[in-house]
Amino acid sequence: MLLRQNLNDVYLFVVAVEHQGFSAAAKQLNLPKSTISKRVAILENKLGLTLIHRSSRSFVLSESGRLFYQHAKNAVDEFRYAEENLLIQQQEPSGVVRLSASVPIAQYLLSDCLPELAERYPKLLLQVEVTDRYVDVMSENFDIVIRSHFQPLPDSGLIQRVLKNDKIIAVAASTYLKKTVPIHTPEDLLKHEGIWPELQMNPWHFQNINGQKEIVRPNIRFVANESEILKGAAKRGLGVTLLPETFCMNELSEGSLIHVLPDWSAGSVTTSLLMLTRRGLLPSVNITADFLVEKLKT
Repeated sequence: MLLRQNLNDVYLFVVAVEHQGFSAAAKQLNLPKSTISKRVAILENKLGLTLIHRSSRSFVLSESGRLFYQHAKNAVDEFRYAEENLLIQQQEPSGVVRLSASVPIAQYLLSDCLPELAERYPKLLLQVEVTDRYVDVMSENFDIVIRSHFQPLPDSGLIQRVLKNDKIIAVAASTYLKKTVPIHTPEDLLKHEGIWPELQMNPWHFQNINGQKEIVRPNIRFVANESEILKGAAKRGLGVTLLPETFCMNELSEGSLIHVLPDWSAGSVTTSLLMLTRRGLLPSVNITADFLVEKLKT
């Protein structure tokens, strides 16, 4: 179905309301005042409604005009935003983008792709703060924050874009596995040393590809809440630990760590990109976010 109204007429109406009169709108658009007044009158005629009560001294929206303006303004803003985005795509991004990420995310996910982004856009200046503390996007003036989480993030009004869903797996050094009893099921871990990935030392929850679930608590051998320490302890042969698969891909490839219970996972961790609403963001921020999603999303 075709639109009944001329979109240019709708646009002229919105600009007239934004500038509280035809004269100011004409000056803004560099058009004759009579042209804008005539086009708005045509719009009113097609709608069969009076949108503006006007005289030589007043310019007041009718009740119908207020309602129509609310919807028309949203539509015009979307067209403006679409046009801006098209222009953005033709421009080289520049300026500062402030980004925050935890130590593991920076090491395992960003260390390769951020230099590639900087190389692709020479006028882009990336400022990356690597910290494991909670940061506030707005109050600390960050453009982008990247977080890993086990549960869905609360609705904070921020844009949330999932970068990665990573399976958590059980791993151990081959030297450790050679001197201990075989591990065929999660229950076998009860006979093994556990390198605990959280200070609360909660039981380990496993689920296999058929949906079967098991909960176990290996012997506590070592406790740390930092991935590099856990991985180092496992490589030294202290026992079995749980790690996101991405964080130990190199060790699995070279054989310094072995994936035990390959048909089972101990949950998953999601990595999300958070930023303020896209409308009004600098092109450099949007391009950085899109680049990270393209590179990391799985």
